[in-house]
Amino acid sequence: MKLQKDEVVKKIGVKIREIRLEKKLTIERVALDSEIEYTQLSRIELGKINTSIYQIYKISHSLSVPVPEIFKTLNH
Repeated sequence: MKLQKDEVVKKIGVKIREIRLEKKLTIERVALDSEIEYTQLSRIELGKINTSIYQIYKISHSLSVPVPEIFKTLNH
């Protein structure tokens, strides 16, 4: 099943938030480590914006997870 753009953006955001909360990290800490504004990270987590692959890379690095871990959610 092919997902629509807004579905992909939402699923990726939810996955990032899940990982962040599992690791008990604040949105501010992850944003700081990712070198992005926490308001931007919030919009990413809420699926309100379609971010770049580079931003996903930086976020995954700050969460200490491989990039594919974030995209696993798209297989379901």
